[in-house]
This record gives sequence, C-alpha cells and structure tokens, in this order.
Amino acid sequence: MNEPTQENRIRLVLLDEQELFRASLARLLASTPGLEVVGECGNPAAALAVLRASPVDLVLIDPGYVTDGDDGVVSAARRTGYQGRFLIIAETVDARMSARAIRLGASGIFLKSEAPDRLVQAIALVAQGAVWLDRKIVRLLADRSMDGFPPLDDRSSANGLTDRERKVLLGILGGLTNKRIGENLGLTEGAVKGSVQQLFSRTGVRTRSQLVRAVLEGALDTAKGVMKQLSASSNSGLQPSIPGNLSANRHPNG
Repeated sequence: MNEPTQENRIRLVLLDEQELFRASLARLLASTPGLEVVGECGNPAAALAVLRASPVDLVLIDPGYVTDGDDGVVSAARRTGYQGRFLIIAETVDARMSARAIRLGASGIFLKSEAPDRLVQAIALVAQGAVWLDRKIVRLLADRSMDGFPPLDDRSSANGLTDRERKVLLGILGGLTNKRIGENLGLTEGAVKGSVQQLFSRTGVRTRSQLVRAVLEGALDTAKGVMKQLSASSNSGLQPSIPGNLSANRHPNG
C-alpha cells in the first residue's frame, strides 16, 4: 500500500485541557498513516489561532468547548471562515450535550472508552462527511423525549413517514449506501434516491449528515420511534457499516 501523500492526509487539531491526554492522543495520531496533527491546544484561543494560520480538516474537541452556543469554539471558528469539521471526544455519555453539540455543528461524538483503532475509523468517516455516534448515545437520545430540541427548519413535516421512508431512513442512519438499502428492501436504487429526496424535503435539508441531525433534534415527528427502532435493531438487516456505531455517510445525489 502506498504511503499517503501530504496532499491527501487528514489534518487535525486537538483541543483538550488535559495535557497528558492531549499529548498521548497526538502521539497516537501522528504515528497513524494518513493523519497529520497540525496543532495541540489546551484552550480555545490557541485552537482558533491554528485554524486561522493553517489548513485543517478536522478538530478533535472536548465537549465543554462546543456547547456554549455563540461563545463556543464551533461558532467562533465558523466566523473566522473555517470550513472543516468537528469531532467531539467525550469522557461520558450525555443526551442533552450530544443533541446540542450536533445541532451546533459537530459531526459526531466519540467516547474516550473506545479503542484507538475505532477513533481512526471515526476520523476517516467524519473527514469524508459522515456523522459518527456511539450506540450508547443513540439509545440515550431514543429513551428521552426530544420535545425540547427545536427542529432544523420550520418546514419540518407534521405528517408521519411512509413505511418506505421509515425503512430508508433506518438505512441512512445505519450508514448504508442507496444501493445497499435498495438490496435490503427489494427496491431499485432510483426508488431509494426518491425516498431520500422526500426525507430531505420534509426536513428542509440537503445532505445525509444534515438529515441525521434533523432526526436527532426531533425535526421529524416520528424521530423518536425511528431512533428507538434503530437502537433495538441489532439483529435487523439494516446494520451500521461499522459495528457498534451510527455513521451516516454523505453520498452524491442523496
């Protein structure tokens, strides 16, 4: 296998106040082919300075720096023109933090208790436009009411999903491609694309990652039921592409 070139490496910034954890994580990632650690930061000001000075694809960030709304790092980084992504590295599972972080623009939440090789997988997927959520977080979000989380768009549908839309949505939440969803459901790829576009229209979104956020935030009135079905689907045919996590990849044309 060829060594990744400088141009196609994923450039990372680490933002965590725990110096020992940050240094250990930096050593791990720096030794991984295809990854480059651009900066190790112990506070938001240092991270924002790196983002202004260097091209960065992904920020690995402590959840405490994300969920402060307009005062958080995500919002501040966007104001400076940063177009990359954020992956939260969290110590514990918290449903409210998880939903708020995704709503503010984080592309996923990875638990520190997970194995290092799974972090590398998560980084690769998020860098490609995926949303990464641990199953534990999915279950928490499914078990609590989502009424307190505002929808993504005022155009969110007040009507329930059709059976086909619900099954296609489960496939999307499971990280499956349109082709794989069609194979599982006995549908053509074109029929699946049509259902995906209907889901986009219902929630006022344009990508799969945004659709996942819409479900997490309760933008579909059937979101809670869909989430519960997903969290209980360990033996179903709509399995995540990476066991144990929820990954929703963004594919061209829905």
